[in-house]
Amino acid sequence: MQVEEEEKKKPLKSYQNQPLKNHFCTKRSKFRIRAPDKTVPAVKMEASSNNVPSIVVYVTVPNRDAGRKLADSIVKEKLAACVNIVPGVESVYEWEGKVNRDPEELLIIKTRQSLLPALTEHVKANHEYDVPEVIALPIGGGSVEYLEWLKNSTRE
Repeated sequence: MQVEEEEKKKPLKSYQNQPLKNHFCTKRSKFRIRAPDKTVPAVKMEASSNNVPSIVVYVTVPNRDAGRKLADSIVKEKLAACVNIVPGVESVYEWEGKVNRDPEELLIIKTRQSLLPALTEHVKANHEYDVPEVIALPIGGGSVEYLEWLKNSTRE
């Protein structure tokens, strides 16, 4: 009980406009953040200047067969180095004025940023949906060896 009272006496620090990292709210205030006594060290990502800009692209598909067919064609055409197929995704979306909820699978595609236009066209041409999801996120770093493999496994 005494330790808890001492904790309440410590001044709270404001971390507004700073990246959130390993902080927690106290019972005393839901709106102010107390800095922890110990922080978890950040993992520094490896990077290399000879790596080409790389991205992760999300594409949803209606089922496993469609996902495998599309993933195979993407890798075969060297539009991506790797495609993960994640089952059990449920998508909630509005289409033609109606809210829908459908089971889907998620393709996580790792490729070069420069291949996004060709990848997007390939997905549109080979997808069952009228408007397939194609969303790209930058890869800010990672294993040098993996990023080199990604570069070497895709077309230029």
